[in-house]
Amino acid sequence: MKAKKSVVQPVILFAVAAIVLTYFFPREGRFSYQFYEGKPWRYDLLTAPFDFSIYKTESEIGAERDSMRALFSPYFRMDTDVKVRALERLSTARRAAADREMEQCLRYAAGRMERIYDAGIVAPKELEELRAAGGGRVHVVKDNVAELRDVSRLHTIRSAYEAIVGGAPPSVSVSVLKACGIEGYLTENVRRDAEMSEKVLNGQLQALSISSGMMQAGERIVDRGEVVDGETYRVLSSLRTVYEAKTGGMRQQVVTWIGQFVLIFGIMLCSGLYLASFCPNIFYSRRNLLFIVLGMLGTCLAAEICAAYGAVSIYVIPFAMLPIVVRTFFDSHAALFTHLITALLCSLLAPFPHEFLILQIVAGIAVIFSLKELTQRSQLVRCSIFVLAAYALAYLSLALYQEGDPGKIRWMMLLFFGINFVLLMFSYLLIYAVEKVFGYVSPITLVELSNINTPLLKRLSETCPGTFQHALQVSILAAEAGARVGADTQLLRTGALYHDIGKMNSPAYFTENQEGGQNPHDGLPFEESARIIIRHVADGVRMAAKASVPRQVVDFIRTHHGKGRTGYFYNSYKNAFPDREVDESLFTYPGPNPFTRETGILMMADAVEASARSLHEYTDETLRAQVDRIVDGQIADGLLKDTPLTFRDIEDVKATFVEKLKTIYHSRISYPDLKHDGAHKMMKY
Repeated sequence: MKAKKSVVQPVILFAVAAIVLTYFFPREGRFSYQFYEGKPWRYDLLTAPFDFSIYKTESEIGAERDSMRALFSPYFRMDTDVKVRALERLSTARRAAADREMEQCLRYAAGRMERIYDAGIVAPKELEELRAAGGGRVHVVKDNVAELRDVSRLHTIRSAYEAIVGGAPPSVSVSVLKACGIEGYLTENVRRDAEMSEKVLNGQLQALSISSGMMQAGERIVDRGEVVDGETYRVLSSLRTVYEAKTGGMRQQVVTWIGQFVLIFGIMLCSGLYLASFCPNIFYSRRNLLFIVLGMLGTCLAAEICAAYGAVSIYVIPFAMLPIVVRTFFDSHAALFTHLITALLCSLLAPFPHEFLILQIVAGIAVIFSLKELTQRSQLVRCSIFVLAAYALAYLSLALYQEGDPGKIRWMMLLFFGINFVLLMFSYLLIYAVEKVFGYVSPITLVELSNINTPLLKRLSETCPGTFQHALQVSILAAEAGARVGADTQLLRTGALYHDIGKMNSPAYFTENQEGGQNPHDGLPFEESARIIIRHVADGVRMAAKASVPRQVVDFIRTHHGKGRTGYFYNSYKNAFPDREVDESLFTYPGPNPFTRETGILMMADAVEASARSLHEYTDETLRAQVDRIVDGQIADGLLKDTPLTFRDIEDVKATFVEKLKTIYHSRISYPDLKHDGAHKMMKY
């Protein structure tokens, strides 16, 4: 039942991720062909599957609308009451004229003014706007009937006055006409009707046809190798629009959703099968699997956003960031396979999926090749340069292979790859964020922690110089042995430096820090001495927690003695009180026992290095016997039973210990004394 739970939880996690991805996937039917104007058609002969209209392009429709707006004749409304009132006033003035000459002038003005009012008098500003817009005609609405007139027929009050005065016949005295004050009878009677103009213009724009022809079912569109020209591009674009519209019904969307979910879930389940078979430490760990799935999910969602909005190219997304981060915390196999599965999912959205996959596979291999570990910023820069070069070379070679013409290479792609390169630099920040969120520890952090100038290690070297030297020697032994059996050497080195920091609370009680004289343990009960020695483990854990040391390093402090006994004080108690029953818990470390290869190796290295100091003679035989005695004793006590170390690993570790101890404690040759005798003579050169 427990095994089922460990498998069911990952499957549920993959299913949830698949549902999220499916929710954000585009719902419309996907057109099966990818095409670009000016590039060859890469598929077989394509004929029209059904009758469809050939739609105009957005630029064509926009140009026609702009032309329609430019040629549109606006609507003006004529107020006929203005003419009636003006002529009535003029008739009254004519009847009251003082003499016949004035009456004749007013009669002429009335006839001319009637024709001018019928033509229309507008405000000077509106007439200037009409002339500036280049409009030759306008609609004048009179008694709800629109009449199309030339703009040149319209008058302003000034031009109407000038027309009346300037057009006077010889029988009319101009001076008397001017004295009649006819300008007082002129009023604007035509005004722009903005509401009607807008309504009519919108109606015309809406009636504009968006198609320019028809394709009949079975009609030939394009064949393999033919260049997609402008007209063919319009036909293909129209076919894609009609196809996607036909597949947009509710029932079709449900079927599409089911298909998308099954496909995405199946692909993600393949990654789960791989992880379960080759990376069980990831698959059966809730935290590790959540990190992998969230990384894949975030990358795919970024690709979906690019595909949905089309604001930027999908190649701007730094897909190589995911394998970089995964490789930092796990092995190359997990990083590469995670990248391949993510690229496969994103290819469902990318234009030219096979090209996208080729480029991403090459980039992923470049990451795995160039990034063995990430302990320095320069390694990330070098890896990003490799990825940039891989993208550029793969794209250029693929473009030349497909097009056969350097002139058809899309050089803008190199700009996208350059932006991708810049974004990869932010992997350093992402790794830091992942450490904080998921509780991981990266090689970068381990390198920083192993710096002996960090406050904790510096204090250790000043407070407990003997313990510090012991920690350095243990780190050398453990790192060499770890490299021999394939363990994490950087983690081992860092854990070794911190494993005894708890001794800083009582340095004098540990022999490596005693300079001679009285031993603080003299006069203390054996139980009290054992308690002081055992306490350095709990003290070290507290110090490490206060200094925010990662949990993986704290594990070395907790487990470097496991549940072993303080042998010296336990044996001394047994020898001093042979008849008493011993409470072994007083002489036993709290544990736990080591549970990883690294913590197991450190336990062996710690005990071996400490015991080697007690030897009087450092030969191959004595060192090998001492190493065998210490390590075999730990095995016999069951201290290493929880580690994944094999017997072969332990033998390799023991052999490495012997080799390094011989180097550390090798005997030096004696330098001969210089003899001064009479026979000695100076050498001349």
